[in-house]
Amino acid sequence: MADLQLVDVSLRDGNQSLWGATGLRTAHIAQIAPVMNRVGFRALDYSSSTAMGVSVRTHRENPWHLLRLTRAAMPDTLLQFIGTGFRFISWEKAHPEVMGLVYRCLVNAGMDRFVVLDPTHDMDAVRETAGIIKSAGGKEVIAALTYTVSAAHDDAFYAGIAAQVAACANIDRAYIKDPAGILTPERARALIPAVLGRLGGKPLELHAHASLGLSPLTCLAAAGLGVAALQVGCGALGNGTSLPDAERLTANLRASGHAVDVDDRLLAAVARYFDALALAEGLPAGKPREFDAAFMTHQVAGGVMTTLRRQLAELGMEHRFGEVMAEITVVRAELGYPIMVTPFPQMVIGQALANVLGGGARYDQVPDQVIRYVLGSFGKPTMPVEPSVLDRILARPRARELAVEPPPLSVSELRHRFGERVPDEELLLRFGMPGGEVDGMLAAGPAVTHYNPAAQPVLRLLRELGRRPAAAALTVDKPGLRLSLKGHQE
Repeated sequence: MADLQLVDVSLRDGNQSLWGATGLRTAHIAQIAPVMNRVGFRALDYSSSTAMGVSVRTHRENPWHLLRLTRAAMPDTLLQFIGTGFRFISWEKAHPEVMGLVYRCLVNAGMDRFVVLDPTHDMDAVRETAGIIKSAGGKEVIAALTYTVSAAHDDAFYAGIAAQVAACANIDRAYIKDPAGILTPERARALIPAVLGRLGGKPLELHAHASLGLSPLTCLAAAGLGVAALQVGCGALGNGTSLPDAERLTANLRASGHAVDVDDRLLAAVARYFDALALAEGLPAGKPREFDAAFMTHQVAGGVMTTLRRQLAELGMEHRFGEVMAEITVVRAELGYPIMVTPFPQMVIGQALANVLGGGARYDQVPDQVIRYVLGSFGKPTMPVEPSVLDRILARPRARELAVEPPPLSVSELRHRFGERVPDEELLLRFGMPGGEVDGMLAAGPAVTHYNPAAQPVLRLLRELGRRPAAAALTVDKPGLRLSLKGHQE
């Protein structure tokens, strides 16, 4: 039986799928990174432009500093950055010069493995991006074959993409990416041989979310079909809408006769750390999911689903979740069945929310990104947009404005806008984000780098006490312990 390698996704996709990309801070990662380095993972799915934006916006922490800190703590493990080609943080298309600077900065900060995920499988864009990454010093480029179910996405479609991957010298590997968790073991037994047969000997990995409970079984099937690596999550950051649990999948692979060269003791230590962190921070732990046939239709991935639930809760509209999900299915069909992977889920869900919560007729409100999608700014849709929807969107005055948008700014133009002396890393953050958010990050200073889950209840108690008026006495009373503190009286 084949030897299998593991790629861990806890720090990026696990955090995004289960905790809305906001659960992990610099201190959380810094504490566990040295242990993860020694587990035996082939690589870590570590960061993305979305994750970097969250670091700035939500935590006021410098994502470039976090990348360097993690590289120093993990010298023996490939650190992966996933991107959609000509885009960085913002959804706006970036100039090739700007993307060259992005990848040079990422390589300098410690990233060495890059996934290129073009949401329309535009292989011209994938090849160009792969060349930019290699020129910037990237060690390994992986092309994503994003799985979906539609009339267009059959074995021949994916085999054709694999053949183009095989012919590109700047692409080292490929992976089948199943963001919605809808790849069944039976389907994998046809798809994986079709892809491997055209990859020209380049290794293939499988990244399949556990949203429907299918992927642990699909991974076992894939292990016998020639895949080189399977992607997993650890402890509280596995299962649920994340990837299969690393400990359980490893045990099952070995029981099936496969060799998985990881240190079980350290793997368990990583898993228990994330379990303890989830408990300390009040974050949900991933749990095995039951099959839900509705996912096969709407195909909304885990992280996007988590974000949608949070947005509706913030609006006081939790009760309309089912209505929005039904509308997502309809909108996706009308827009030509885009694969539900960033940035398309955000577009489809944004339009569904506008249709359901807008108060008027469907498509009375159309987000700019949906207009750009229809105009072809994100590549040619795999299937045609429904004609009546296409006509209604293109008839909007805003569509005529967006059709003549100026070309993306070059690096020299960005420097003219933001200042000639702004460091490259800060320049790229200002390019992709509102200036006030970057200013807030810089004003916050260096991020905390130490974290102990066991200490969090005590720290919360002390913070709460610090907010209250001064007390003459404090008593902590629990089984086996009674501690009384009294203030000094003169």
